[in-house]
Amino acid sequence: MRLVLDPNFIGKEYPPTEYEIGREKMREYARAVEDGNPYYHEKDFGLKSRYGDNIAPPCFASVYNLMGCAMMFMDPELKLNMAMLVHGEQEFEFHKPVKPGDVITTRGKIVDIYQKGHNDFIVYEARSFNQDGELVTVGRATFVIRGGN
Repeated sequence: MRLVLDPNFIGKEYPPTEYEIGREKMREYARAVEDGNPYYHEKDFGLKSRYGDNIAPPCFASVYNLMGCAMMFMDPELKLNMAMLVHGEQEFEFHKPVKPGDVITTRGKIVDIYQKGHNDFIVYEARSFNQDGELVTVGRATFVIRGGN
């Protein structure tokens, strides 16, 4: 079976996105995943911690790190069959903690396109930086287009 997605799109970059980290959004996320860690919820605890403030739960990275995926999904050049697309895998590398007030800029691109059996795979990688230009998170998401595009 031939690969339906064009591998020439490997390396295609999308415009950067920006997200300002809000204290309450971090708390809401932690509550939603039922994580009561005081680093995420208790302001006084965070201020006295080695971080000097609350920090975001690790998987909160999905909020800001995957914003560019929407651009990839709607990219008219790719012609992704959204009815057949499923989120197959997600991984993060954490480099710096994210705190309330941080302004996170994320740049994303397609890093791989391949086929296994009758399915096409597309891998999106996003690198997120804080307002000081420090790398905070690298995320990779693998999407499967069942039965080809």
